[in-house]
Amino acid sequence: MAISTPERTARRAVADLGRPTGRTFKERAFMWLLLVGTLISLLVLAVLIIDILRDGLGRLNLSLLTDYTSRFPEETGVRAGLTGTLSLMVLTPSMAFPLGVAAAVYLEEFASDNRWTRLLEANISNLAAVPSVVYGLLGAGVFVYLLADFTGGRSLLTGSVTLALLILPVIIVASREALRSVPRAIRDAGLALGATPLQVTARQTLPAALPGIMTGTILSVSRAIGETAPILVAGAVFSRRADNELWHPFEAYTALPIQIYDFVIRPQPEFAEAAAAAIILLMAILMVLNSAAIVLRNRYSRRW
Repeated sequence: MAISTPERTARRAVADLGRPTGRTFKERAFMWLLLVGTLISLLVLAVLIIDILRDGLGRLNLSLLTDYTSRFPEETGVRAGLTGTLSLMVLTPSMAFPLGVAAAVYLEEFASDNRWTRLLEANISNLAAVPSVVYGLLGAGVFVYLLADFTGGRSLLTGSVTLALLILPVIIVASREALRSVPRAIRDAGLALGATPLQVTARQTLPAALPGIMTGTILSVSRAIGETAPILVAGAVFSRRADNELWHPFEAYTALPIQIYDFVIRPQPEFAEAAAAAIILLMAILMVLNSAAIVLRNRYSRRW
């Protein structure tokens, strides 16, 4: 190894001055490409939102929320779809959240690293990317026909179970990432004090990972609420002149995305305005869910 001398040190300093200090041309080009793509996406989204607001704000009133679907566009409403969507918002996470978190805790904290565990993890990751209509076909084949005596066929319970299967892989993946982000020192400290692995998981690891778990769950529910294909294939009806209630899970059901689709395919232009108003209402519900995810994440992050 050559001995460093003042002359060699000066030569290296001069060579370093000649090297580019900022981003290279490829890095800058890629950065601008990403920026342009982001701006185009935001522009298209802004155009769509402005068009929906222009068509739907005039139709957004109290009668839209309190009236049932009618063949007369000026009298139609989305009451049945609203109550159906709210019922799905409660029933779907009630089934998917406990199963998803339990599976994530088992895979991340207790499962052995063997061939079957790795196969299960790969299948869960793949299921998170399966198109939603596939879950609808599964719900139609299993819950509507095969298990009709238990689910009531084309019922609110069938739609809730189908959407729960849709978001279950997402909840498992998000929960595992949240558990993985908890420092290992917390687990080691609990075990060093004499706690069992189950006690450490229940009292330390799981509470510390709760903000990420809640955020992933709420965002997955937001995705499920906006889905049309799964519940359409699994038996949701277009028109219903009755409310969906949580304590009547075996009745027929509808939801806001289904009613929006029903309004759009009708020839009268007034139904297009009702569809735009229903879209605004659905976007408001999704914004409330996303805001709740942010609030919960910030609240529990400050605590931990």
